[in-house]
Amino acid sequence: MTFELSQSIDIIRRTPEILEAILSSISKEWSHGRDGEGSWSPYDVLGHLIHGEKTDWIPRMDIILSQGPDKEFEPFDRFAQFRNSNGKSLGDLLAEFRSLRKQNLDRLKGEFLTSDDFQKKGVHPEFGEVTLAQLLSAWVVHDLSHIAQIARVMAQQYRDAVGPWVDYMPILQQSK
Repeated sequence: MTFELSQSIDIIRRTPEILEAILSSISKEWSHGRDGEGSWSPYDVLGHLIHGEKTDWIPRMDIILSQGPDKEFEPFDRFAQFRNSNGKSLGDLLAEFRSLRKQNLDRLKGEFLTSDDFQKKGVHPEFGEVTLAQLLSAWVVHDLSHIAQIARVMAQQYRDAVGPWVDYMPILQQSK
């Protein structure tokens, strides 16, 4: 499948709804459970997605589309959620994510991007030159990866409880 903006929006517009369906009003055991040392809980993943909404996708799109010569992205702090989410409830994070994603989708749709725009480049601190199409594709895959991560971490909470079915549940065979 090749990049298509409307197909990308079909996925990223649904992420807040998916996360609310999975996480809204669940116990702290589910929302804060982890599947090993250094892994992230669903709560942590949600905080990470919020940080991305504020500092990654749209700010980097703006850099790519800017007329200035400096196209370098700021490095992304993959662990900012541990500071930024501190003291917030899961409900607060879900509401914040929904609001930020709506704002970002409105911005994205409001750009009226052309096929030429998708080939414009910015400079990622680790990867070097990347196109807008690659950035927006990464946004989609990033969302899907973290939805899968949340499901995997939650499933791991019942790893021992499923008894002999563990061998028939591929999600329990995945490592972090």
